[in-house]
Amino acid sequence: MRKANIVAEIAEKVDISQKDIKEVIETFFLEIGNSLAKGKRIELRGFGVFKPILRKEKVGRNPKTGEIITIPKKMAVIFKPGKELKEKVEDGRA
Repeated sequence: MRKANIVAEIAEKVDISQKDIKEVIETFFLEIGNSLAKGKRIELRGFGVFKPILRKEKVGRNPKTGEIITIPKKMAVIFKPGKELKEKVEDGRA
């Protein structure tokens, strides 16, 4: 599902224009991204937790040449689904 689909689904359920919904969703994602970039943890009760982590430097191998390379440390984001979301996905409930 893409952002445009989400906007259309929400607009169908509430009495708000798609333009306004799109603006809210884009602002929501922007704030999540800004907070993660600052190293903050985002918890959305019933949905899940987004958490920035530092991946350590490690040794890897170039699959084409077999050359050993060093993979530098970097920041990444992990997502842990909340209990309600896990159950909904496992049960296939909509």
